Amino acid sequence: MPRALVPATVAWAEAVRSDAEPDVLFPEEEALLGRSVLKRRREFTTVRACARRAMAGLGLPPVPVLPGKRGEPGWPKGLVGSMTHCDGYRAAALAPATVARSIGIDAEPHAPLPDGVLDVVTLAPERERGKEIADGAWGDGPVHWDRLLFSAKESVFKAWYPLARRELDFTEAELTFEAEPRPAGDTGGPDRVGTFHARLLPSADIPQGFPFTGFDGRWVIHDGFVVTAIVVPTATIPSARG
Repeated sequence: MPRALVPATVAWAEAVRSDAEPDVLFPEEEALLGRSVLKRRREFTTVRACARRAMAGLGLPPVPVLPGKRGEPGWPKGLVGSMTHCDGYRAAALAPATVARSIGIDAEPHAPLPDGVLDVVTLAPERERGKEIADGAWGDGPVHWDRLLFSAKESVFKAWYPLARRELDFTEAELTFEAEPRPAGDTGGPDRVGTFHARLLPSADIPQGFPFTGFDGRWVIHDGFVVTAIVVPTATIPSARG
């Protein structure tokens, strides 16, 4: 799944329907769990095991990953990255700061959003485009576009926050999506794959001199999950899309 989402310069590690042993935590991490329920312990532990595997992929030793003010993972100096977990899936993506300025990833079950969530996290134009997808604009094969949109907005926030250090509401970025055709005869790989663009809206609390007007990302639907990712390259030229 990862190679369809991030460039080869980004280390990716995932765990699908399996969890790490609880003793892989550092004492500082273990102290954060307290009396956490088993589900929380498993997702916390396994996503950090993924982070350590990603560190190893970059030739780095394992270190604790402690949450910051907004819950964002604290990476060693010189690294940028992101983590995600949902039922049955955990992943971490890491890159040297010389390669990327920020990374945001998110995973969700490929299923409709719970009732009442869609109108809270989307804009009217996004819902209109979503209806077109639901009506077959992307051809055969089910796509729960509402969950795809939610996941992509989560990735937008994770990419935005380390750069801006400010909150970003779900309705302060407008997203558009494209699906890529699957190669003829390809029966291996993801079910669906594509790209998305997030345009930051005037309502967003954008810091003065912030170098981006939006973010570009990729998405994958595979094995019952939707996974989205944004990698902001260090040499990025600010997006000129309107």
